[in-house]
Amino acid sequence: MMRKKLKLFLLAIALAVPTMADSQNKEVFNWESVINAIIQVESKGSQKAYNKAGDCVGVLQITPVLVKECNNILKNQKSAKRYTMQDRWNAKKSKEMFVIIQEKHNPEHNIEKAIKCWNCGGFYLKNNGWKNKSVGYYKKVMKYLK
Repeated sequence: MMRKKLKLFLLAIALAVPTMADSQNKEVFNWESVINAIIQVESKGSQKAYNKAGDCVGVLQITPVLVKECNNILKNQKSAKRYTMQDRWNAKKSKEMFVIIQEKHNPEHNIEKAIKCWNCGGFYLKNNGWKNKSVGYYKKVMKYLK
């Protein structure tokens, strides 16, 4: 009986104390409402959506450049996970890519920045040009967000 209590006690301590792996994993911001609003503007929710040029596809209209950037981020994080061009057609994987981009390039979780940069691309993230760009796009997304 004493051993069983000791095991339960040790188990309780182990569950209560965060591990080193847990302490290294930061909590991810919940982008779901922003993603869903962008999806409404980009594709009206259609996983089959594509632009005429054919380089932006899926619910979030993901470009090949964005897939490459996600894979570079994952590589730098020593992750084995990689995305393919086909993954752009998958809503779940598209949302994952959105989060990867935001966590890397928008760690302050600025919603306006996230929306405008999704429309303009990475150049605006790096050069702070997002502030004056994509005002119309931002307003469209905000209608769905509120």
